[in-house]
Amino acid sequence: MGYPMPAEGKTIKVLIVDDQRTFGEALQLALAKEKDLRVVDVVTDGPAAVEAATEFQPDVVLMDAAMPGMSGIEATRRIKDADPGAQVLILSGYEDELLLARAVQAGAVGLLRKTEAVTNVADSVRQAHRHEPLHDEKEIEGALRRLRHRRERDASVEKRLGRLTPREVEILELMAAGNQADLIAERLGMSVYTLRTHTQNILTKLGVHSKLEALVLAIRFGKVTTLDLSEGEEPEA
Repeated sequence: MGYPMPAEGKTIKVLIVDDQRTFGEALQLALAKEKDLRVVDVVTDGPAAVEAATEFQPDVVLMDAAMPGMSGIEATRRIKDADPGAQVLILSGYEDELLLARAVQAGAVGLLRKTEAVTNVADSVRQAHRHEPLHDEKEIEGALRRLRHRRERDASVEKRLGRLTPREVEILELMAAGNQADLIAERLGMSVYTLRTHTQNILTKLGVHSKLEALVLAIRFGKVTTLDLSEGEEPEA
């Protein structure tokens, strides 16, 4: 069942932000069928969203989470800083508890999947406009708790990575480039046995059990940039 519409003659101004213009325009056409909603603009990036929010003063912003350059989370933060009364709904292609937590911390009222039926999106816009919660309080608390734990873990990993010596970082770079142990030892002017000692020191400092785990952590946190393993499994830190 849909939520009641605003008083007659009043419409909810909606700004749509999505880096895929075809999606944004399709959503605009769908929402145009709702008599109480009026899309004031469709933009495709974060800076344009901030500018459009300033110009049109929308009641509700439908904000894509993942955009190149300025993310939807950062754009949300800037819009809320300029206009605390603006209600922002983050759009995502998938459900993500950590994304929900980041969205809430940035000032958004909730997270919607892009696959939601248009009627559900319209109802969520109305709900946000009335400043009604879109998520259960326990759901948000759980998401914020998990995000806090993730940040604490990340800080711990960064601290451990900071203990690596320049030579140990160089060894990781050469490993990431696909070099075998004998070639790495030759290039660095050391024996294979000395290289093994350095490698074990790396594993000990990072608290991992394999060279692959060490490489994934080093690459993910920007210590090594030779090879992109961002799609791989993240080891437990």
